[in-house]
Amino acid sequence: MMTYKGYSANIEVDLAAEILFGRVLDINDVVTFKAQNIEESRQEFQNSIDDYLEFGKELGQEPARHF
Repeated sequence: MMTYKGYSANIEVDLAAEILFGRVLDINDVVTFKAQNIEESRQEFQNSIDDYLEFGKELGQEPARHF
């Protein structure tokens, strides 16, 4: 599990596609990311959270927080 800015993500391995697939946990929205290795998955997770927060800001909405 990874954490960033108070958000957590779970990582799964997709052997058929040979990728790591992640999903942000404990929010009502769906935020996912994929990567080829651990370091890339960490960066993609952080990018996804930053994009999610920026998108919410552009819409004038508070980001969904943990349940």
